[in-house]
Amino acid sequence: MSTDVTDLAAVRVGRVREIATAHLGLRGPLIPILHAVQEDLGHIDQADVPVIADVLNLSAAEVHGVVTFYRDFRRAPGGRATVRICQAEACQAVGAEALGEHARRRLGVDFGGSTSDGAVTLDEVFCLGNCALGPAVQVDGRLHGRVTPARLDALLGEVAR
Repeated sequence: MSTDVTDLAAVRVGRVREIATAHLGLRGPLIPILHAVQEDLGHIDQADVPVIADVLNLSAAEVHGVVTFYRDFRRAPGGRATVRICQAEACQAVGAEALGEHARRRLGVDFGGSTSDGAVTLDEVFCLGNCALGPAVQVDGRLHGRVTPARLDALLGEVAR
């Protein structure tokens, strides 16, 4: 391992410890800490788990279990843009399954994956609260309703730049 990589790892460990310590006063701080680490550093790295566990006096297995249980936590860097397609029943009834398949083919990734160029991460969700306007898609936090494959292609074209 080169010195630069070692230095970056040490910086990350320090930052994770700082974030975890800042959230210690919260009731049930583990999930807020994980969200904060992901927000700040882009994902929850495997090396982050024992640091968080140490700060919270938990086992690494307990922290790892939470990270792997909740789909919102990324264990690898995500794309520059995130596209989330609702796969709940109301959206499925109006074509969300086919829309998801279209997105996977177009981007060349499965749900939870990122394009090789790091431009887009594709995620499935099970309700965006836009049931009357399904299929619903969220692109970088912006909600879109009645999304067709053509409309999805246009949205993907906007974020893949």
